[in-house]
Amino acid sequence: MKIVVLDGYTMNSGDLSWSNLEKFGELNVYDRTSESEVIERISDSEIVITNKVIIGREVFEKCKNIKYVGVTATGYNVVDTNLAKEFGVTVTNVPAYSTDSVSQLVFSFILEYCQNVYKYNESVKSGDWVNSKDFSYRKFPIVELAGKNLGIIGFGAIGKKVAEIGNAFGMNVIVNTRTISNTNLNVKFVSKEEIFKNSDFLTLHCPLTDETKEIINKNTLELMKTSSFLINTGRGGLVNEKNLADALNLGNIAGAGLDVLSNEPPKEDNPLINAKNTFITPHVAWASYEARNRLMNVTINNVKSFIEGNPINVVNK
Repeated sequence: MKIVVLDGYTMNSGDLSWSNLEKFGELNVYDRTSESEVIERISDSEIVITNKVIIGREVFEKCKNIKYVGVTATGYNVVDTNLAKEFGVTVTNVPAYSTDSVSQLVFSFILEYCQNVYKYNESVKSGDWVNSKDFSYRKFPIVELAGKNLGIIGFGAIGKKVAEIGNAFGMNVIVNTRTISNTNLNVKFVSKEEIFKNSDFLTLHCPLTDETKEIINKNTLELMKTSSFLINTGRGGLVNEKNLADALNLGNIAGAGLDVLSNEPPKEDNPLINAKNTFITPHVAWASYEARNRLMNVTINNVKSFIEGNPINVVNK
């Protein structure tokens, strides 16, 4: 059995091990693979592991031995799943491995905005406390979360986890979602207009579809409070970046925490890079050691289950 990992560096930069995958056959791991290298590297491999490398018609037509494609992510749009099924190829993903990690970054953005920890630290290091006339000083605002409205768009595993944490902080959690489900969490389901108008903090956890593309736009931003803070750890395409940058620079909303952008890596002229009151991280919400270790373990178990004839986490049945 020949196994190839096309872009392994994203998941494993050296702190995890591929050794358990080697048990199933001859393994080749590439840190990165360009579009022009895909067919040559897959060649006669039966098992292909990909994260962001696209597997489409040309690959399936020219690499006849492929029997399985494992996507090392929850989203699997990098593989044409219908075409894979047509060619008799099983495609799997890794669901819900990063729920805790992503939820943690959501509140890292929120708490950094509310507490100004970095700014206060810099202030103290620069001598402001040493030279203070008082035992305490307030140079930057401090905001308490209890009683604030936490708006969540999308109510899958991550949305529910964010709601749970919001409950623990004493926040009023409001949710807008396409499908309302039963939950023991203390949340209120509201319309799209209500969630934009009433959220003090608005966080996006919906999939990117034709319906949700650029759900953050000039019209919806105009509904938001000038004191509201937006968080996007979902997909860059959920946001019209020019409209958001304009809203931030004009002070129409108070700030934004963004882990995803429309192009990754972003272009130099992305309007959000230098927008006011913006925290931007390089798509790392999913990337804690614990989450990546889960991702590795499930990826290997997916391969094992496929080889044993009982595939799991199949997305093209």
